[in-house]
Amino acid sequence: MGLLFAKLWSLFCNQEHKVIVVGLDNAGKTTILYQFLMNEVVHTSPTIGSNVEEIVVKNTHFLMWDIGGQESLRSSWNTYYSNTEFIILVVDSIDRERLSITREELYRMLAHEDLRKAAVLIFANKQDMKGCMSAAEISKSLTLSSIKDHPWHIQSCCALTGEGQTGPALKIRVVSVVKEAADGEGKKSW
Repeated sequence: MGLLFAKLWSLFCNQEHKVIVVGLDNAGKTTILYQFLMNEVVHTSPTIGSNVEEIVVKNTHFLMWDIGGQESLRSSWNTYYSNTEFIILVVDSIDRERLSITREELYRMLAHEDLRKAAVLIFANKQDMKGCMSAAEISKSLTLSSIKDHPWHIQSCCALTGEGQTGPALKIRVVSVVKEAADGEGKKSW
């Protein structure tokens, strides 16, 4: 019995999980992706279309789709939703003026049939900038407490330094929330 469980567990751990990395333009999506992938800052230019990278954490493979956030591209985000288990939403913590647009895009995604089981990780990026909103302020503005059907978590971070998103504890948390989402065991927060 133990051997069977171990074999089943190893099969699950070697599965690939699709993740979309979204947010408005200039939020830091690509910088976060490459900070997570290589643990270093990579100079980027605005993403036109998408980038895709594979990240392996504890034998779990994540296919990460970094999708451009310009207004002209956001209407095509839904073409990436099929088989997505995990949404990483990157928020520019100093862009107060467009936070309502971020909220609209978040709830549009969560209402989409293809994302009904997706878990959500929100990165409150640019925490190193003077006058930035805290993760708690962003959570309140995005009304995250009203999300009942998706596991979610908000994390303060600074993509340029890697602070907040590259630590081993967060990577383990990402793996656990993806597994919860795959099992349909959504919780309010993780």
